[in-house]
Amino acid sequence: MRVYSQLLVLALTSSVIFTISASEIVQSKGHFVDKFRQLEESLPTPNDYRNAAGEPGKEYWQQQVDYKINVTLDEEKRRIEGEQVITYHNNSPYTLKYLWLQLEQNRFKSDSIAERSSTFYGVDGSVSATNTYGDNAFAKISLQDLRRQQFLADNNLGYQITAVTDTNKKPLKYTIVGAQMRVDLPTALGQNQSTQLRINYGYNILEEDAVGARSGFEHFPDDDRKGGNDIFLLAQWFPRVASYSDYEAWHNKEFLGSGEFTLEFGNYDVSMTVPSDHIVTATGVLQNSKKVLSSEQLKRLDKAKKADKPVFIVSEDEAIANESSTAKGNKTWHFKADNVRDFAWASSRKFIWDAQGYQQKDSNNPHVMAMSFYPKEGGELWQRYSTASIIHTLKVYSRFTFDYPYPAAISVNGPVGGMEYPMISFNGPRTIWHDDDSRTYTLSEKQFLIGVVIHEVGHNYFPMIVNSDERQWTWMDEGINSFLDGIATREWDPNLSWGREPSDVIEYMKSNVQVPIMTQSDSVLQLGPNAYIKPAVALNILREVILGRELFDFAFQEYSNRWMNKRPTPSDFFRTMEEASGVDLDWFFRGWFYSTDHVDISLDRIYKLRLDTNNPDIDFERRRKDYQGKPMPYSVERNQQSGQKSWVELNSDNLDYHDQHDQFSVTNKERNKYNKKHAELDEWEQQVLARAIKEDKNYYVFNFSNLGGLVMPILLELTFENGNTESLVLPAEIWRRSPFEVSKLIVTDKDNILVSAVVDRRGETADVDIENNYYPRQIIPSRIEAFKEEERKGNQYRDIMHDNKEALEEPEIKVKKK
Repeated sequence: MRVYSQLLVLALTSSVIFTISASEIVQSKGHFVDKFRQLEESLPTPNDYRNAAGEPGKEYWQQQVDYKINVTLDEEKRRIEGEQVITYHNNSPYTLKYLWLQLEQNRFKSDSIAERSSTFYGVDGSVSATNTYGDNAFAKISLQDLRRQQFLADNNLGYQITAVTDTNKKPLKYTIVGAQMRVDLPTALGQNQSTQLRINYGYNILEEDAVGARSGFEHFPDDDRKGGNDIFLLAQWFPRVASYSDYEAWHNKEFLGSGEFTLEFGNYDVSMTVPSDHIVTATGVLQNSKKVLSSEQLKRLDKAKKADKPVFIVSEDEAIANESSTAKGNKTWHFKADNVRDFAWASSRKFIWDAQGYQQKDSNNPHVMAMSFYPKEGGELWQRYSTASIIHTLKVYSRFTFDYPYPAAISVNGPVGGMEYPMISFNGPRTIWHDDDSRTYTLSEKQFLIGVVIHEVGHNYFPMIVNSDERQWTWMDEGINSFLDGIATREWDPNLSWGREPSDVIEYMKSNVQVPIMTQSDSVLQLGPNAYIKPAVALNILREVILGRELFDFAFQEYSNRWMNKRPTPSDFFRTMEEASGVDLDWFFRGWFYSTDHVDISLDRIYKLRLDTNNPDIDFERRRKDYQGKPMPYSVERNQQSGQKSWVELNSDNLDYHDQHDQFSVTNKERNKYNKKHAELDEWEQQVLARAIKEDKNYYVFNFSNLGGLVMPILLELTFENGNTESLVLPAEIWRRSPFEVSKLIVTDKDNILVSAVVDRRGETADVDIENNYYPRQIIPSRIEAFKEEERKGNQYRDIMHDNKEALEEPEIKVKKK
């Protein structure tokens, strides 16, 4: 390139060089951070069990554990007594000398690791046990904490193992280690071999409201029955063989309360003996319906299969009548479930039972029974929304993953606020009882019921079918499931807020209590934001902003189908999403899942540049207009306003050349100099210059800072002088050479004169600081003023269904029938 064209380019870019941070040109020692470092360096090496594409490898294997269980529920003692035969199939290439079993009920024993390692939290939820008023510091404990301590002290909790034998009742050596048990095999178990063992056991059932667990009983002392009634939700209720996998061997990390459960798939044959007037629901299919259901109930159940709305198998009136039952004796309910990883059940005489069949296109499983079980306390809220929410969940989730493979999907109301198991979930919201015997519910309770049913039923897909390990990686089922339940809730009613949008994670991401999403479950500081909301928001952003729906949905469905009825790890998810989408996502997963960085992209300044043509007839005229456009000095303006004339104006007949021409007048010498240099340009250079001069476009240099550390695409919205707007997406790769500061040249047509710009105007990337997103800066409403409202006074929490005609001056303290 000749000298002239070099000068031309420098004239255009000199301001750009001035505005680019030095860190983009030269990196000081220790300053550079590679946000795009390949994730493969951190992931496990691919092998024949799990390949580099994120698929199950050619030698993939997993164990199978089958159970045959007979269990009796003693309602009066609130106790379980059971006997089970376990058939363990060793499909691994390794020889096993012993089996590890989980004894989760032992978690509540006073000498358990869970109880001994629990930390004290004040009633305000703070980690510190002290609260200061004036000079006095003291610790506070709630009545609920006292209730829990008293229950644990008054009851003998944990498993009582009375026998561990082979099928010939020959004792096997076993060792209990906290909430786990090792059973030594008399003969080592080789590949493709099976063994059986028999276990007799019992335990006292927890009162859920007192202890706060994932299962237990709830007592209703005011029911019209001597001694009241109970709802029993039974989970983690039998000794379960721990998982044995290719990446961890025995999964024998003890249950501490946060990290949930991962188990092997197997077939279950379970018989539950309960009081004769109880209604039982469970994982699987009822095998002896003619023995435990009336002829009328059987007819209703058959009708429900093809009904277009829920049919009552047990009506509210019948359930209320059952509450006062004094029937004697027991009844045995027999259920079977194939290829599931766990088994849970519920039992009570209080249950209303409704059901509706759901038809899907899967030829292998075209018919699913959606069913709900709830007491009268669930009322209209459950009648309207529980079973309907189940069916909605199956429709939405199956669209993103696979057709639902189980014969039933069940929602049960009881003391557990929300917990999932194969085919069955426990969900908590209820109605509000009033003195006139009416029942209402707030918008908050309605939203909670719909949301929790969708979430817990959705867990059938993750992790009950896509069998991830929540003890290790909570987000793999809670986060993925929260992402999907957000989609399902929006498709139910976009006005229902369910906490899955980017704005919902901002406060957590800028807090100082973050740990990476990839932190092991029991070490997470704030489980809800970390394991549920942040990964759900990350996947939402990955779908809506990074990949787009078509690429994301294809890759996500590929992952779901690859690992259906198998055991994936995070690396399998990361590799599948990247391999199936065809997009490098290492920077995204590394930033969102392995770091505590947050999104804070600042638009620092915008420079407007104009092409310096070196043609004096063009450039000097532009400078003249720029000069004339400058504000007039106050002194000159006020002289003119007062009528004062300048010397030049008073002596117009005595002006010289300089008075008649300004500093921007072009001389022939300057024209000749330009013409000479222009002639030296190649023909293509002359054409490029001529076009640039004719188009006279606007050149803007945008300076951005990455203050949060998390690299993300820059979503720009430009507003022009004519009122038009334009949206631009600068991909995350713009940060690849300088993760902290970048500049970008944006060129617009002559008529598109930029007046303002904003980064992420719609809040799609979870940017924690919107004030630095605007250029020029905007007046941001005070958060105090913008969100000022008294706690729980909005329509969401007000019981607007109930007309509270008068308020009591001082409420009477008494127990009301509920």
